[in-house]
Amino acid sequence: MYRLASVTADGTHWVLRRNCSVTPRQLGSIYALLSALSLVVAGFFWTHGAWMVLPFSLVELVAVGVAFLVYARHATDGEHICVSCGRLVVERENAGRLSRIEFAGHAIRVEGPSGHCSLVSVRGGGRSAEVGRYVRADLRPVLAREIRRALRGQEAGVGIP
Repeated sequence: MYRLASVTADGTHWVLRRNCSVTPRQLGSIYALLSALSLVVAGFFWTHGAWMVLPFSLVELVAVGVAFLVYARHATDGEHICVSCGRLVVERENAGRLSRIEFAGHAIRVEGPSGHCSLVSVRGGGRSAEVGRYVRADLRPVLAREIRRALRGQEAGVGIP
């Protein structure tokens, strides 16, 4: 029935996540292994008189560590959209910070993306939110249609649309 949503007894849910191939925990393991290998090689050269290898190795590890931290900070970013009991709730996680916007069901306007790179716009009650940043651009119109359909189902009094 829905392509992007899951329907449960308590409403219709869209869980949209960033496409990450490595979790933060896996990234930490990779960094520890990379650090150990780099320090072993630098230590070998340091014991053989090439003492400048060690400082460059440490600079390299700090730079890679900063890059990994930036990646890991955003690896769990996502959006959770829920239509339930005549309400639309949009929760966004960005860099570990959670924001939540709630809309009343009867006054919500959902507009599909106007261009290839634009997002789905949700407006109502003087508030607005843009959703769909973690969905491919070609699926954003599908997301807008599904949200509208779920809202119509809620307004019609259908428990599970």
